[in-house]
Amino acid sequence: MNNMTWVRGFNAAVGRVAPQAVASKLRRAFMTPRELPPRDWELPLLAESERITLRFGLSALRWGSGPAVLLMHGWEGRPTQFAGLIRALVRAGYGVVALDAPAHGRSPGREANVVLFARALLEAAGELPPLRAVIGHSMGGASAMLALQMGLRTDALVSIAAPSRISTVLRRFARHAGLPTEAGAHFVRLVEERAGIPARQLDVHRYQLDVPGLVVHAADDPVVPASEAQVIHEAWFDSRLLLLASGGHQRVLADPRLEAAILQLLGEVHQASSRAVAS
Repeated sequence: MNNMTWVRGFNAAVGRVAPQAVASKLRRAFMTPRELPPRDWELPLLAESERITLRFGLSALRWGSGPAVLLMHGWEGRPTQFAGLIRALVRAGYGVVALDAPAHGRSPGREANVVLFARALLEAAGELPPLRAVIGHSMGGASAMLALQMGLRTDALVSIAAPSRISTVLRRFARHAGLPTEAGAHFVRLVEERAGIPARQLDVHRYQLDVPGLVVHAADDPVVPASEAQVIHEAWFDSRLLLLASGGHQRVLADPRLEAAILQLLGEVHQASSRAVAS
């Protein structure tokens, strides 16, 4: 019996007699990220970065200069996971700022959630030049779409390997952990209370996605099903979909086709803006 099988069995058994206690423990685990060190291939880019501190202690890394592009990593992620994309953006003349999400890296906090990620994007945008684009991976992509609903201003937005509904994420996590029905429902309520927004509202079908966008996903993603990308794309009128045959959940960030699609989107957005000013 492996460790996860034992955990599921424990949660299933105890969750029937003490659903609130088990749900509360799982809620804390769900919202407390582990700190995972950068891989060797991330270290050169990390050494080239400038560490900056934004309002309320939010930490970020910066590279290059030019039109601003803001990046948000996923759960338990790091800015340098975007290494190939960051280098491509800097070569193309953009200034890149990549955040340490709340409770990640050097940013403050012990717990995090998609709402705190979104608020961090808003806080960063308030201190940066007008944003040419916001790019988010996984929870970072979900938070970027949510931040648009909260007033984030950007010329374009890119969602990579992101879920379309947070309620689906919560239910999937509860099932994976082996929670019985009552304990699972209590777990969802506890997460909602902590985040301050009902999970049903964190759904792209309720959003107004009114900037040009790019939705990227790998068909073999084992964490977030690729079908989520189609849902996001269909709910986002002015978006294009890039579905890659492989790349998993993380390796997709290093795909040259991702870099090319993002640079094409940013170039087209700039051209459209220039024509509008000229007219």
